[in-house]
Amino acid sequence: MAQYGTDEWEAEYQAMLADRMKNPAPYIYFTPEWAALYEKTIQNDEPYKDAAKTWEGTVVLHVEKSPEWGLDIDVYVFMDLWHGECRSIRIVPNDAGEAGDFVITGSLERWEQVAKKELDSTKGMMQGKLKLKGDLPTIVRAVRASQRLTDLSADVGGFFPTELNDEQKAEFKIAMDALAKVLG
Repeated sequence: MAQYGTDEWEAEYQAMLADRMKNPAPYIYFTPEWAALYEKTIQNDEPYKDAAKTWEGTVVLHVEKSPEWGLDIDVYVFMDLWHGECRSIRIVPNDAGEAGDFVITGSLERWEQVAKKELDSTKGMMQGKLKLKGDLPTIVRAVRASQRLTDLSADVGGFFPTELNDEQKAEFKIAMDALAKVLG
């Protein structure tokens, strides 16, 4: 596999993504195809652009592995955000994910609570339900942008692995195992 950050890696990722997007939406949260749809949704959202016009940096949603739901790897959703623009969203290798400016870590169940608006992400960080690596005051200053990102993830929709039947969970596990190979 090519090394993350190279043109070769991006080409492999895009080829894998094109193949995976042949299946119709809705997609499963935190998969490459879901991330691609989320990226396009953010890129076309004027309220986000306005709320995030002073934000710069990378935000990583770190989903801890949950083998009981078919997720045998940690997933890092790397969001390259710059002054209201979403330059890209990729599922990246662990080391690239941990290098993000802001890394927010939570269990699959916590991220499901955030997406379903049962848990506000900023409050979750302040309460220790989500762990933050990065400067909390900076995140708090961008609370409107953060809330809009949460709203947009709900707009993208999809299924959580916790909502899959056994057959779907087995297919998800196979797809995530293939993703692990691309990530290296």
